[in-house]
Amino acid sequence: MKGIVFTEFLNLVEEKFGYEMVDQLIEESDLASGGVYTAIGTYDHAEIVKLVTLLSEKVNIPVPDLLQVFAHYFSNYMVANYEPFFEKASDTFDFLSSIHDYIHVEVKKLYPDAELPHFAATKLSESELELIYTSQRKMGHFALGLIESSIAYYKEEIAIDMENLEEDGSRVRFHLQKS
Repeated sequence: MKGIVFTEFLNLVEEKFGYEMVDQLIEESDLASGGVYTAIGTYDHAEIVKLVTLLSEKVNIPVPDLLQVFAHYFSNYMVANYEPFFEKASDTFDFLSSIHDYIHVEVKKLYPDAELPHFAATKLSESELELIYTSQRKMGHFALGLIESSIAYYKEEIAIDMENLEEDGSRVRFHLQKS
């Protein structure tokens, strides 16, 4: 997993819970990296799981909720640094439909070793989109938060239904319905 995910997560933790919490998480998580991350480095996904899980225990917020909050925070980074990806799309459906065939292709050019989730988008009608998230990282709630942030970026009113297609969360279906 790219280091930017780790650095932004730790920035969020510091902003919301203080530097002491960041320090506690790193000290108590027994991370192979030692908790030292660079934005362009690549790290074991298990480390972010340890960090999020420990934070959940410390602040008594469920992991899925933390992943959604983190996704909203991470979206701010993405818009600030990669706004052309957002500007190229006309609306939320257009943007989400471009993730796999455009955005992830561009990300791979910058970071050839990036291991990205797969998103399959199917426009069911002018007001409905189905998005299938597939990843062994099982971070569907992070994907949900990113989808919610995309909707906010385009200032649209869209309802989202989330359904696990695999019990372990490795495949998740999102059904989006414009109001």
